Amino acid sequence: MSDLVWYRSLYWRMAMGLVAFLALMLAAQGILFLWISDRIAGSMPARSPLRLAFLVASDVGAALRDDPAMDLDAYIAEQYGQVFQGFVVAMRDGRVISNQPARVNDVLREELLIQLERRPGRDRRPDRRGTGPAELEPGQRFIDAPIMLAGDRVGRVSILPGDPPYTLILTRLGPTMGLMGGSVLVVGSALIALFVFGPARRRLAQLRLATVQLGSGDMTARAPETGGDEVASLARSFNQMGDELASRAQALEASNRARRQLLADVSHELMTPLTAMRGYVETLTMPEIAIDRNTQDRYLGIITEETHRLERIIGDLLDLARLEGGGLSLKREAVDVGALFARVSERHERETAARGIRLSHEVHAGAERVEGDPGRLEQALQNLAANALRHTPDGGAVTLDATPEGTSVHITVRDTGPGITDEHLPLIFDRFYKADGARRAAGGGSGLGLSIVKAIVERHGGAISARNDHGAVFDISLPRSSTA
Repeated sequence: MSDLVWYRSLYWRMAMGLVAFLALMLAAQGILFLWISDRIAGSMPARSPLRLAFLVASDVGAALRDDPAMDLDAYIAEQYGQVFQGFVVAMRDGRVISNQPARVNDVLREELLIQLERRPGRDRRPDRRGTGPAELEPGQRFIDAPIMLAGDRVGRVSILPGDPPYTLILTRLGPTMGLMGGSVLVVGSALIALFVFGPARRRLAQLRLATVQLGSGDMTARAPETGGDEVASLARSFNQMGDELASRAQALEASNRARRQLLADVSHELMTPLTAMRGYVETLTMPEIAIDRNTQDRYLGIITEETHRLERIIGDLLDLARLEGGGLSLKREAVDVGALFARVSERHERETAARGIRLSHEVHAGAERVEGDPGRLEQALQNLAANALRHTPDGGAVTLDATPEGTSVHITVRDTGPGITDEHLPLIFDRFYKADGARRAAGGGSGLGLSIVKAIVERHGGAISARNDHGAVFDISLPRSSTA
């Protein structure tokens, strides 16, 4: 989550989407309010009921002067059907017309006609400020204004008392408000789904597909890491897990291959002496074959040699398994490098003298001591020296050299033999490499010597490599001892 970009966070986008949606809703409501206010203002052509009454009376009188036979019901419905304030036009001929017919019943109709007959000569005027009607006369329920035609009163406009009914406002404006509110809700939800949840949903679907592919065995399945939100962080974590699983699967496959190869090599190495032993034993036990004493002794000697060889192979295998598996504990102490070189020289003194090989060693200042197990380090150097002598021709030379190198000691074992061919150089530390044609001529041994040397050096925290320089050269790096 450390690489998460805050402004790309899914939670941040959700919050901003919600804020944008609320802003859109508020803006739409504001526009809707202004539109409704304009509609209401258009439905209230006068500021006060009295002004509305005189306005309607004036319009109706003018219309009747132009067309005395006009359809007054159609005129009122067309001109004032959308006015929220209810009023009634009562004519002397008995017609009663209202812009809100549902509010006019028979009782109210009769009452309006009676009041029209009772006050034939009185007019109501607005108060001096012009902001509202004068006080109602005794017994009067309505604010009204006369309809004059040629100086004669032909009717009266009366304002219905009370506010417009809520159902009327809801009926006229409800569908429009509901449609606009629903449209804003749908548009806002679609925008949030498209820009907030849509990309996250697509990348989550891709992540799910990658998990299914990885679970089915496809170690190359990876999820896209685009974006800087939580989904991208989850995808990066998933891809890291996939990389680790892939590397572990490769390591496991390599381990399985190495195990199968080891089993094949061990079987081959053990089968060779066992086959020889079995053949000679069967020969010695065959009664129909007469074998003299010397031949029997020679056969028994070969069987004994093969037995020792079998023991060495098994011992080296157990030793290598303990070294590589960490089951063998090593002592940690200051080891004298000069003393190690001296014991190696003494061990091979007879062979070097018989073959005329010069075995020399040198320890430079600062490389006198290394940290490790003296027995195991001597075993490694003895194996390297024996390997060098085995490949050095008579009259050649083998050199042991130790030089300081930072906090380590660099030990070199050099011979003047033919060296190691380039194609086999990377393989010389493999188990049973002796079976390869490059070293088949070495004879003897178990083929595990260099593998054991490498395991010993690495258990000491060092490293070993091989190269060619007018012969084979083995370079060992071991931690230098801080003990004087």
